[in-house]
Amino acid sequence: MSGTENRPPGILEEQLRLGTGFGSADGTRVLRALAGLAPHLAGWNPEQVELEVSVKEREGRDRRVTLEARLAGWPRIVATSHQDDLDRALTEVRDDLIRQIEDAKTRRDPHKHRTPGKRT
Repeated sequence: MSGTENRPPGILEEQLRLGTGFGSADGTRVLRALAGLAPHLAGWNPEQVELEVSVKEREGRDRRVTLEARLAGWPRIVATSHQDDLDRALTEVRDDLIRQIEDAKTRRDPHKHRTPGKRT
């Protein structure tokens, strides 16, 4: 047994729903690709977070991966990717969602996210 089998589930494992185009067999792959998102959700309790990832035209030329986040007290945040490679598309939506969350945090409290030593 590995050490990860005994740890409690994280926010992604608890709150990520696999939507259209993904099956239960894709769970590990999707969680691995989106893992970098977890630290950016640390300000919310798991019950305050809803995440859904879906893919349209999974095997087609017009593939679109969508990652949607509903965070308590915030408007819905959506990231999409049209990458041909599914793993790259998952990485792209993860990175875009992180960027949107961090941008929104900065807009909400610009003093908290200011670079130390710089005066504005």
